[in-house]
Amino acid sequence: MQVEVNNPRLNCYKCMRPSSTCICKHISPFHTKTRFIILMHPKEYKKEKNGTGHITNLQLENSEIIVGVDFTNNNRVNKILSNKKKCSFLLYPGKDNFNLSLRKSSEINSFMGNNPHIFIIDGTWPCARKMLKLSKNLQKLKRVSFDNKIKSKFIIKQQPKSLCLSTIESVYTVLNLLNEGDLEQCETKGFLIPFEKMIEYQLEYILNPNSKNYCSTASTEIMPKNMYKKNTVRNVIFEQE
Repeated sequence: MQVEVNNPRLNCYKCMRPSSTCICKHISPFHTKTRFIILMHPKEYKKEKNGTGHITNLQLENSEIIVGVDFTNNNRVNKILSNKKKCSFLLYPGKDNFNLSLRKSSEINSFMGNNPHIFIIDGTWPCARKMLKLSKNLQKLKRVSFDNKIKSKFIIKQQPKSLCLSTIESVYTVLNLLNEGDLEQCETKGFLIPFEKMIEYQLEYILNPNSKNYCSTASTEIMPKNMYKKNTVRNVIFEQE
């Protein structure tokens, strides 16, 4: 389905991208035991064309997006937290977090239980800190984390450190760790393909003057992954400092 939005180009209603760079054919949603709740800052929601939180939601059948800043009195969030049969966790760095990379299968299953809920804050570092500071209910959640050893493929956005990952890359890493811990049995091989295609289209838009999607007014500054801005516009929140 396509809708026309504030410009002459047709946009895909599902992936919210221009029809010429639609990634829907690369979307292959699958089921997970774990439910992922993506808490998306309103500023991030406005960027859904290139936002990886939206793509993550499209790829995971057992997921949802809740937009807001302070979730203390959010009815949907509190309904999820009130479910005593499901354990809820926050994917966020902290001193007492449960590091999935360092735990054995038995420890992961014992700590997280069956069919857990994992809350993910989708926004810049400053926005994420504010969301957590305001959301009293999220502050009470046990935290999970992981050790990352790969560089992000999100080269069209600048992050504060080379090992910082986007939302979809973080969820991909968590799913693989849960697979290793026998908490999940899902196939993640093609999980990042829509994300990779989105980057491919965006680079063509920025760098290739022969492309029909090329925009001569687009910013062409693509910084190497070993060089990072100190004060970046788009920081992703899932890695330990």
